[in-house]
Amino acid sequence: MSVVVRRLVAFLAALVLAVEAVGIVIINVVLGTVVKNQDMSLAGTDPGAMSKGTWVLGGVSGLFLLLCAAFLVLAGARDRAPGRVARILLICCAVVHGVLGALTVGLVGWGAFAWMMVALGLIVLALVAYGPEPAGPEPLPEPEPRPEQPAAPAPA
Repeated sequence: MSVVVRRLVAFLAALVLAVEAVGIVIINVVLGTVVKNQDMSLAGTDPGAMSKGTWVLGGVSGLFLLLCAAFLVLAGARDRAPGRVARILLICCAVVHGVLGALTVGLVGWGAFAWMMVALGLIVLALVAYGPEPAGPEPLPEPEPRPEQPAAPAPA
């Protein structure tokens, strides 16, 4: 894969993750506010705790996605594969996108599923693009010179 395509994929994946981080934070803030204003409770749980938990979850999820986006920007800017920690975080992010993509089909719809699959595809493509370079064809080994065969023994 060429350098231009690798960098473009890394930057696009970072952009998608950054937009997704903003969206996740906004959705969780709205949900937390709704729970707080409606004074909702789930099996006797304190509504304030539920509201704060939703806000914290939104913040942590947004930071996670921004961290993954930052690692993709670094990989694209340096044109080098992400390090071990960055690769593990990006793989976790891809797995989360796959699972959430499967859930969004039934809960949200096909548009959200398509968005999640585009994000998943870009993350995986960025990981694969910066993977190890395929080895070229190995040169044929040079034939070893054969030692001269000793002459047959003389008849007795």
